[in-house]
Amino acid sequence: MKDVIIIGAGPCGLSAAIECQRQGLSSLIIEKNFIVHSIFLYPTSMQFFSTTALLEIGDVPFTSPNDKPFRHEALVYYRRAAEQHGLEIAAYEEALSVERKEDGSFTVHTVNKRGVHQSRQAANVVISTGYFDQPNLIGIPGEELPKVTHYFGEAHPYTGMKVTVIGGSNSAVDAALELMRVGASVDMVYRGASISENIKPWVRPIFESMVTKKKITLHLESRVTEITPASVTVTRHSGESTELENDFVLAMTGFRPSRTLLSSAGVHMNDDLDKPAFNPATMESNIPGLYVAGVIASGRNANEVFIETGRGHGKLIADHIVTKQLT
Repeated sequence: MKDVIIIGAGPCGLSAAIECQRQGLSSLIIEKNFIVHSIFLYPTSMQFFSTTALLEIGDVPFTSPNDKPFRHEALVYYRRAAEQHGLEIAAYEEALSVERKEDGSFTVHTVNKRGVHQSRQAANVVISTGYFDQPNLIGIPGEELPKVTHYFGEAHPYTGMKVTVIGGSNSAVDAALELMRVGASVDMVYRGASISENIKPWVRPIFESMVTKKKITLHLESRVTEITPASVTVTRHSGESTELENDFVLAMTGFRPSRTLLSSAGVHMNDDLDKPAFNPATMESNIPGLYVAGVIASGRNANEVFIETGRGHGKLIADHIVTKQLT
């Protein structure tokens, strides 16, 4: 039996394991993919909005020649942090459910990549799962076509193609610029009157310049209402519709955390906000001994919690567990 099982090996899950280790608690991280899988899914050339200092965990220095690090640097950093602290990680093992036993301890039911089911025991459980598994679907005809994706890795496969980008956030703007650079014809469709106010300040002027130069066609106050194998239909708020010839659609519409594990354990959910019940001072849910850390603690807006804020959840959790042991 472990003192703590942590579900999810993202930055916040790693930070929680490190803080538990510092308090003398034995811990195991269960991760259905691999370490910091969510960062791996970021676009290959993505640059963080945060500085290295705000991404550090476990007092492991994050050094970079850039003011704001890139995805590949973060992958190296978090691997090194986990290795330096000797964290025990069960990779490619998915947690299926969390069961609280009569004595107050927990059984985490899992299955690994070979299909072997296990029941792991712990006095406490921390759920720190990410949100990249569940994209926000638009709910329009044709969204299920193979030409549509909610993930953008790199632009090269779209060279010379007609691509529609749906969204107005940083991910949509970054994708549009990269697509333009490889010679794709880019239509960007966004429901707002302007792109997000939170666009990286060093990116916004470049994007606006490309729109002005008609290198990127920006459709504001509009939405994609239908996707076919050869086209998309763009409808303005006024009701006017235009059919655009199209090869691929990148739906940069965001993601939402999965609540399956929380529900299996009996955690109360705020139906209006889709947010779990927990004490923000300890991160403990309404189920004693069951904690949340990272983006899973947010509501429908996954951007409520970032690495720089979620990395602090682990210390709150570890401190509370130790306090309970002493009382």
